[in-house]
Amino acid sequence: MIKSLVLPCKALKFPLEKFEGRKQLRCRGPKMELTLTQPDDWHLHLRDGDLLEGVVSHSASHFGRAIVMPNLKPPVTTTAAAVAYRESILKVLPVNSNFTPLMTLYLTDKTSPEEIKRARRSDVVFAVKLYPAGATTNSQDGVTDLFGKCLPVLEEMAEQNMPLLVHGEVTDTNVDIFDREKVFIETILKPLVQRLPQLKVVMEHITTMDAVRFVESCKEGSVAATVTPQHLLLNRNSLFQGGLQPHNYCLPVLKREIHRDAIVAAVTGGSKRFFLGTDSAPHERRRKECACGCAGIYNAPVALSLYAKVFEDAGALDKLEAFTSFNGPDFYGLPRNTSKIKMTRTPWKVPESFSFSFGNIIPMFAGKTLEWQPSVM
Repeated sequence: MIKSLVLPCKALKFPLEKFEGRKQLRCRGPKMELTLTQPDDWHLHLRDGDLLEGVVSHSASHFGRAIVMPNLKPPVTTTAAAVAYRESILKVLPVNSNFTPLMTLYLTDKTSPEEIKRARRSDVVFAVKLYPAGATTNSQDGVTDLFGKCLPVLEEMAEQNMPLLVHGEVTDTNVDIFDREKVFIETILKPLVQRLPQLKVVMEHITTMDAVRFVESCKEGSVAATVTPQHLLLNRNSLFQGGLQPHNYCLPVLKREIHRDAIVAAVTGGSKRFFLGTDSAPHERRRKECACGCAGIYNAPVALSLYAKVFEDAGALDKLEAFTSFNGPDFYGLPRNTSKIKMTRTPWKVPESFSFSFGNIIPMFAGKTLEWQPSVM
């Protein structure tokens, strides 16, 4: 309760009464502490092999669960492969970690309705990911005929209440890269929702006001969206300021400021349709800083700090917990976490890089000072 507040606390930018009876907020001198239900990450790339072993602790230290993306080489296209991938993740978790990976299947033109039934029975697979062929990293095996070859699978997914996670971009090279999300909504996503209104859909890592409007126009509980830290804090200028910035390059690519503003307003406004999905995507430094660099931003170590910044700047810290910890499990029909984390408003510096035996990874906001620091209680 806020009645135990100790003043002064100059960091506050919002009415204290918003927190009454909802979560614990404490101020001790210049520091502010915020207690949240432990968040989940509803869109995460963990990779495999040495890369998996190197990065998994950054997610496991902050998040209770994560929807793990299936775009490995080869992709995770079967329930058996998903079970095996899950085991490889569990083997490299830190000692005493309670982190739970929630697995996904990679949808292809050859996926069968029987595979969806197996996935549902497994209690390991929680969703199926749609990558239009060629849309992003390791998507060359993705879908080419959604409304033809994949339709029986989508119908079975609706029957099994298995969510479809969508990378929402067309891959037509004649469409401007900054317009590909908007065109995907008009030509693929709207027709899909109209044809299969009972299918649960998550539009992943949205980047435009068009996506915000589409999600808000759909029935609550049937269509939702994940939102990344980068699309809340950066616009497309961040790709070019001071020279080409490869560590700010991701897909879908960053957009204009008007789109960032629209996403921030939707997320901090308290809508249940939007929830945390970092799209944290680690690549070795040499694969980012090269003639043809990989798409992906590694934000797992800083994601919660950055989300807190967005909500504080909007005067909406009272809505942070629903976005990070409630909306996602509610949409998936899973219980909310019972564990807690503490967010402390105390400055800390992001490492310039993380060094591993296989090379270095540059995190989002490398070398910068952030104001919020999470810790598990």
